[in-house]
Amino acid sequence: MPPRLTDRTALARNRARADVLFLQAASADDVHERLIEVNRTFTAPAVVTGFPEAWAEWMPSAKIVEDRETLDLEEGAHDLIIHALSLHWADDPIGQLVQCRHALKSDGLLIATLFAGQTLHELRSVLAEAEVAQTGGLSPRILPMGEVRDLGGLLQRAGLALPVADMMPLTVTYDTPIHLMRDLRAMGEGNAMDQRQRTPTGRKIFAQAMSRYVDTFVMDDGRIPATFEIATLTGWAPSESQQKPLRPGSAMTRLSDALGTDELPLDRSDD
Repeated sequence: MPPRLTDRTALARNRARADVLFLQAASADDVHERLIEVNRTFTAPAVVTGFPEAWAEWMPSAKIVEDRETLDLEEGAHDLIIHALSLHWADDPIGQLVQCRHALKSDGLLIATLFAGQTLHELRSVLAEAEVAQTGGLSPRILPMGEVRDLGGLLQRAGLALPVADMMPLTVTYDTPIHLMRDLRAMGEGNAMDQRQRTPTGRKIFAQAMSRYVDTFVMDDGRIPATFEIATLTGWAPSESQQKPLRPGSAMTRLSDALGTDELPLDRSDD
């Protein structure tokens, strides 16, 4: 059995202390804009989240579901499911998406958001450099982040139709790296990895990492940046009413005709 990614007890403890939810709010705003563009009325929405009170306020008509390993979702009960900025903590992200697909009605919409890509790459690099310099080894401190091209494949593996994945980059600036670390704890996004080091980070490692952060990334105004990238995955429960891709070789016109060019045979003389 593969090692678990997340210590769910530690994650719940971190989230219970959270009181800075501006990135959750940014994700909610983005989801609302996407729903406006879809131009469809959803009557049975659900939100999977680790921050139920906030999302209950942002989407009062939705059923709020805790992002546990087994989701409290009924099969075929919802025409819209939002998996809200928590999929990065899932031990089995495909399993989470499959559960959401089963809970969707035919032609229902899933929108899943998660931290991905280059999120916290600045902090990740300076912590790694400082720890290697001080101890010669590394311990898990920041979650591994999926790339958008790989995350899109999760939707297909989960059986969702018309899959789309994109990334929203956000740069947040702070007075010092210490302020960033405090904010991460206040977001409920502190280290809850199951394989994390259980003892506090040594003072020398921490001090060297903070110094490297400033030396490497300081901006012209003296503040330091922190990169966050929110990936958004959208897919639909399969339905006969959806557009289907054409079968290969079924085109009725040539591409050269559409472009107004001459079609030339491929020269294979050098093969």
